[in-house]
Amino acid sequence: MCGRYSLFTPPEELADRFDVTVEEYQPRYNAAPGQSLPVITDRNGETLTRMEWGLVPSWADERDGQINARGETVQKKPTFREAFAGTTGELAAGRCLVPADGFYEWVEEAGTNQPYRVRLTNDRPFAMAGLWSQWRPETTQTGLSAFGDGSGPTDDEPDIVETFTVVTTEPNEVVGDLHHRMAVILSPENETRWLSADPDDARDLLEPYPDAEMEAYPVSRAVNDPANDRPELVDPADEAT
Repeated sequence: MCGRYSLFTPPEELADRFDVTVEEYQPRYNAAPGQSLPVITDRNGETLTRMEWGLVPSWADERDGQINARGETVQKKPTFREAFAGTTGELAAGRCLVPADGFYEWVEEAGTNQPYRVRLTNDRPFAMAGLWSQWRPETTQTGLSAFGDGSGPTDDEPDIVETFTVVTTEPNEVVGDLHHRMAVILSPENETRWLSADPDDARDLLEPYPDAEMEAYPVSRAVNDPANDRPELVDPADEAT
């Protein structure tokens, strides 16, 4: 799975890498579920759009966000199939790119969970395959009419919440030593294809990234706490403070 990642690439480099406008950029060394994080959507591929990590489908009654989606079932599982197919209307959904420059996995070592950071060997930013969806909380009534029929005044209609999830697949050899799943990392030439292809074509992209182009190293256990978000978290464990 992918439950924590980093994105601290300088904004000008990020803009050049993905050919997007970068606004309100905040480096993240320990991006966590529930946070508002930058994505590039099939609806607006020219700018970074901030969405909450944890997809909530438009029809959901409760805000129970899903941070990962199994690539093998995104076309069939109700939570994700509308986003994978792409829908329009008052509440839209679709595919997105989730920019990152590394992600974390944990391995049990000496009776404790040791975090590892996984990155590309060239240490360049990359895009994870994602899905996004809009969701609106139910309107709650604030009062009753004089006739007591429940038709009294209500709060203003709640704002639409935009959320995303990271698609996962079987791991390559590098990640397989750490976890049984990994985020789908798209090659640069397939990023536009992921955003625009028909569902059958897009499904073909949900493969493990070449292990020869990736590496992993242990980092400080301080990354275990999502409240920690500082540059030292990405240092190798023997260098971290």
